[in-house]
Order: sequence, then C-alpha cells, then structure tokens
Amino acid sequence: MRIGVICALAANLFVMGLNSASAEPHSSSYQGQRHSVYMRAFGVAQPPHGFVQFCASQPHHCRSNWRGVERFVATPERLSELDEVNRLVNAAVQPVTDLEAYGVEEYWTLPTNRGDCEDYALLKRKLLIQRGWPQSALLLTVVRDELGEGHAVLTARTAQGDFVLDNKIRDVRIWHATPYQFLMRQSYVNPQAWVSLERAVLSRPVVSAGSSNR
Repeated sequence: MRIGVICALAANLFVMGLNSASAEPHSSSYQGQRHSVYMRAFGVAQPPHGFVQFCASQPHHCRSNWRGVERFVATPERLSELDEVNRLVNAAVQPVTDLEAYGVEEYWTLPTNRGDCEDYALLKRKLLIQRGWPQSALLLTVVRDELGEGHAVLTARTAQGDFVLDNKIRDVRIWHATPYQFLMRQSYVNPQAWVSLERAVLSRPVVSAGSSNR
C-alpha cells in the first residue's frame, strides 16, 4: 500500500473519531534521543521520491540558499503560531489519497482544499514562512506512525526543541511526545538533502511518503 493512501486514511480516522547534509551532528543512539528535546541525525538518507519530484516541478520551494542554521529562538508568540497554523490547515484541508485527488499513487504538492499528509506539511511550511519563520527551521519529516505505517509531518526546529505539526493531531507536540518512530528528515543545512533519524535508514531503503510500504 502506498503511504499517501495511509496518510489520508489516518487523517480521515482522526476527523471522524477524534546530496550532502554531513554537516549535521550525528547521534550514536536513537533511543537516547528520547531523553532530549532535540532530534539527532545518524547520517545522510535518500530523499522520498515524491519530494524529489516536487522539487523538480517547483524548485523555488527547494532552493539550496538557506542562511543561518542556528536553532531558531522562538518567542511565545512564534510558538503559538505553530499551533494556529497547524489547526488552520488541518481544518481547511480535506484528507484524500493522491489516487483520489490526482489519479496517481504518489504526488507531493501544495493543496488547496484537499490532500494527504505530506501536502498538509508542505502547506503549513509555506504559511509559516510567510509569517516570517526561517526556512531552515521548517523541516519535512517521515515517520512510522502508531500503526506502523508511513506518515509525513512538519518539524519546527527551534532553540526550545523540535516540535511536530501533524494532520492527525490537533495540538503541536515536542517530537518525543508523539507516538511515532522517526525515520528521516529534511536537512537544516540543505533543503534538498535528507538525514536519517535511525541507524537502519543508512543501510536499507526507508518507507517514505509515497513509496511502497514494505
């Protein structure tokens, strides 16, 4: 099953039930990260196929011209923007699969009124950038959710910690307060590069949004 399908199905359940990035520091223990408010990277990971296609079709969203990779010092007002944008986009976008919306199994794009998990993340990133957030603080991230399925979220990288904006959860949470296994994330050094968030990602293909779930 494609992860795009899983994203939309998971979001529907929520609504109903409520390449170099080597400059990043590497960690030796994924489990050890659970004691920190900051994520740590193991090394370079292969970007999701849908992300690569998105950057090829809309390169202005993936320019490698980021400046200032220090953690963003977010004021209380800035942190409240994360919650506001997360709730705004979750309410405005109807969850659908890529197959339903575009007739293909994998398609990353900025949604208008419907989309799947990575589309939610892309729109939240865009809106926060428009509000003055630095691009290097807003990182697309691939996780395995509480059901063991692939899922995409947006990570806000701040001096206060790494916060997750998710279309399945109303509130913004520090990354280790989510029920997810974090697999890989966009690099804060280079927007076109990705880094692994667990050791296994370095040695085998990782389930990423839009790729085969196996």
